[in-house]
Amino acid sequence: MAKKRPQTKAERPQFTDAEVPVVGAREPCPCGSGRRYKACHGRAAAQAVTELVQRPFEGLPGEGDWVALRELVPAATAELTLKGGLPEGVPSVTLATVLPMAWPALRRDDGSVLLGLQNDTPSGDISRDLADTLQRALEAAPGSPVQSRRAPADGPRLQDLLDPEGTFEPVVHEGFEFWVPDAENATPEVTASLERANAAAIPTVRLQGVDAAYWCETPDKNHLRWVMPYEEERLLDALARLHAAGRSSLGEGTRLVGSFRAHGLTVPVWDLPGAVSAADIEKPAAEFAERLAEALAADAPLTAEERRARGGLTNRQVTLS
Repeated sequence: MAKKRPQTKAERPQFTDAEVPVVGAREPCPCGSGRRYKACHGRAAAQAVTELVQRPFEGLPGEGDWVALRELVPAATAELTLKGGLPEGVPSVTLATVLPMAWPALRRDDGSVLLGLQNDTPSGDISRDLADTLQRALEAAPGSPVQSRRAPADGPRLQDLLDPEGTFEPVVHEGFEFWVPDAENATPEVTASLERANAAAIPTVRLQGVDAAYWCETPDKNHLRWVMPYEEERLLDALARLHAAGRSSLGEGTRLVGSFRAHGLTVPVWDLPGAVSAADIEKPAAEFAERLAEALAADAPLTAEERRARGGLTNRQVTLS
């Protein structure tokens, strides 16, 4: 039998997919290749579990906000409503963008559960991975984190565990103080960790007048990133109609600069002047939503100018996931 060509000169143990120890996706692969786990044995493990689910959050209340919290928002939480209510001894279940040490989930001392959203997941179905983590967190001992693992291929998805009639109202935080119950009296080590995390967080605000739209502040300019639930081709046609008619901006000095795909949804992005705050953009965003609804209802073929506008938008589209 021909030997596999080694990836490094160092001798290292061999693993089958079933024998690979569970490690973080960004940690070195335990096989000793020198590559991250997600790019080595983790890749084969992911391919072996499930095929990629393009819209993992489809059917959940607030699908656009799930996508935003997964890809756009540094620090946010949202209370989750379980089918059949909370188990005994679990006062609450809260989704969080990220947890300390990139833990997948945490069962706090009081029995409450925090579920991390922005972790790498070992399969192509984020919903199934998160559901598996949530189930294990509900059964974990209070005061302990939940470690990563590959979810069973036939396990439940979030859509099976969460109440479809429940609300999903994200709360965006300035920092990560929600990690600890009493941040003001935290140890110096915890305080230092919070300061490092907070320093890396981009100021972000969720708009109140429209769904799944998030203003963010960067050193050079501000942006609005708006997760939209419409079918991509139809949405791009509508945006092109508005763009060609000079009606795609959100006011003076603002500009629709393109869009990206994330978890099966399209996210248009506007550049905003640095002086434009989240409050300033509330009314223009609501007015744009009305114009967009009209454009989405149009069914006439695109004009030559609209096709050029659509081509420009498509050329500036990036796929995140």
